[in-house]
Amino acid sequence: MLCRDARHLALEQVGTDGQQRIAAGTVLLIGAGGIGCASAAYLASSGVGHLIIADFDTVDETNLGRQVLYTPDNVGQQKAEVAAIRLRAINPDIKITPITERLQGAALGIAVESSDVVLDGCDNFATRFQVNDACVAARRRLVSGSAIRMEGQLAIFGPDYDNNPCYRCLYTEADESIDSCAGNGVLSPVPGVIGTMMAVEALKYFAGIESDTTLLHLYDAAATEFHTIKIQKREDCPTCAGNAAA
Repeated sequence: MLCRDARHLALEQVGTDGQQRIAAGTVLLIGAGGIGCASAAYLASSGVGHLIIADFDTVDETNLGRQVLYTPDNVGQQKAEVAAIRLRAINPDIKITPITERLQGAALGIAVESSDVVLDGCDNFATRFQVNDACVAARRRLVSGSAIRMEGQLAIFGPDYDNNPCYRCLYTEADESIDSCAGNGVLSPVPGVIGTMMAVEALKYFAGIESDTTLLHLYDAAATEFHTIKIQKREDCPTCAGNAAA
């Protein structure tokens, strides 16, 4: 183990065995925006063995306030490729695979199956539904996060989809009332808070630290408050209903 792992090794909940599992783990990050940048930076610095970063978008000047892996010189460049360069500088001892095309269909299924944990920080329901469906099919841990204005959401799903809900149990259809950051703004650190929490959940999973996979966590930055909502497994869920325990 490297000196960079010393604080993890000192943790009773992680230790040598947990850090070895972290170093052997693979995380798929869907989206390298404000949420994904924060998640990726902490996962790289924590020594996760393989990071797969999927984002087909390029860096825009409006991204720079919250997407902390990019600089003005990166405007117009592929986010996944720039992120990979930055993350290799943070930790040259891990494997990083950038994916610059839209990840969907069979390619998405293969990427999910090759991962242990999937972190979804994308900005649209269509992709979130596809990622969820692939995670249910492959029985992979899914950590979903979002941020807008001064609010953030975090939820952890799977891999026990027989007894616990999936993302489609929370949102069966696209919620058109949820607007985008482009039109409504977002306080720059809020995606970072959510992304950091998602990285925590990935590390906990590798270390064997249990998380409740039936809760939606709501972060209100204006009030500095967290709230939780219970997510019920839906009997009519279009994705995981067939996995309901007998």
